[in-house]
Amino acid sequence: MSRRVNRTSLAGLLLAGLLAVMGVACSGSEHSTAQGCSDDRPICRTSSPSPSPSATASATAGEATDRPSPSPTPTARPTPAKRPTPAGKPTPPTATSSAPAAPAATTKCASPGDCGFPDADSTGPRIALKPKKTGAWAIRTDGLVIRGQDITGSLDIYANNVTVIDTKITSDNWWGINLRPGYSGLKVLHSTITAVPGKGPDNGGVDYAVSNMGVSPIEVGWCDVSVFGDALSMGQGNLHDNYVHDIVPFVNLGGEWQHTNTVISGGGNTGHLIIRHNTLLNPTSLEQGASGSIGLFADTGVVRNVTVDDNWIAGGAYALYGGSTGATGIRVTGNVFSTEYHHGSGGYGAVAHWNAGGAGNVWRDNRMSDGRLVKPEPAS
Repeated sequence: MSRRVNRTSLAGLLLAGLLAVMGVACSGSEHSTAQGCSDDRPICRTSSPSPSPSATASATAGEATDRPSPSPTPTARPTPAKRPTPAGKPTPPTATSSAPAAPAATTKCASPGDCGFPDADSTGPRIALKPKKTGAWAIRTDGLVIRGQDITGSLDIYANNVTVIDTKITSDNWWGINLRPGYSGLKVLHSTITAVPGKGPDNGGVDYAVSNMGVSPIEVGWCDVSVFGDALSMGQGNLHDNYVHDIVPFVNLGGEWQHTNTVISGGGNTGHLIIRHNTLLNPTSLEQGASGSIGLFADTGVVRNVTVDDNWIAGGAYALYGGSTGATGIRVTGNVFSTEYHHGSGGYGAVAHWNAGGAGNVWRDNRMSDGRLVKPEPAS
C-alpha cells in the first residue's frame, strides 16, 4: 500500500515538473522569436493572406485565345499561387496560424519576402513558357488573352479587354506593354516584364514596363518587373502584389541621367490609382538619377484620388513624392519605408511634397522598417 502511494506521489511530481517546463516553453516570453527571424531581427508576420484566385485556363502554353479568364479581385490581397520550386532551393514553410496578421506598418520586417510582401518567389509566371519572338507587336483584337509565352519584343495595345497572363516579356522598345489612348480593360497578371540593359532605344535605356496612355484603369498584379527606368507609369489603375526591383540607370538621349521611379503618375488623372501590397525597390543612386520609389507628380495636372496602402517601399531621392500643394484624395496608410538603401528610406528622406491640408488626404500608420514613425514634410 505504501509502495502505491509512493509511486503516485512520484508521478505527480513528474507531471508538475513537465507542466512547468511546457509553460516556460510556450509562454510567449520576450525572448521567443517568430520563425525565420533571429533574436535581434524584427518580428515577422505569422499569417498569410488568402490564396490567389485561380487564373488557370484551358489554353495550352504559348497559346493566344479570345476568351479571357475572369479577373481576380485585387482588394482581397491574396497570396499568389505556388510556383515550381527551383532545383536545390528549399520550399518555404506554409504559415498555419489562424490569427490575423499584424498591420504591415507596425510589423518590423527584415526583408520583404520574409514578412509576406511580394518577391521573386511569389510573382511572375506559374506555368511553362513557349519562346516567341514578336518584335514590336501591335495588338488589335478585343478580348485577346496572351498566356504561356516567353516573348522577345513588346506589346503595343490598340484593343479593349486584353489580358496578358503567365507570360514573360523581354523588351528592347520604349516599353514592355503599352495601352494606347481610347482603349481600356487591360490586365497584366502573373507575368515578368524586363529588358536587356543597354539594348533599349533611349540611348540604350528603356522607359516603361507597363504604360497606360488611356483614361481608364488597368490592372497589374503578381508581376515581377525590373530594369525599366519608370517601371509602372499611369494615372489610374490597380497595382497590387507586384515585385518591382533592379531598376537600371541610364543616360538618356538628352545626355542626362534618366530619373527613375518604380511607380510614376504625372497627375491630371480622372480615375483612381490604387497601389496596394507591392514591393517597390529603387536602388538607383542619387548621382545616377534616382527620383522616387513612388512618384506622384503634378506634371500634367493636379494629382488626385490615389491610394498607397500596405507596400514595402525603398529608395529614390525621396521614397514617396506625395503630389504637391494641389493634391487631394491621397491616402497613404500602413506602409513600410525600408532602410535597406538609405537611413531615411530615400536618399533625402521618406516623403516630400505632402499636402497635409488637401481635401481627403490621409497619412496614417506609416513606419520605417526599423519601427520609427514616418512624419511627412510639408508640401512646397
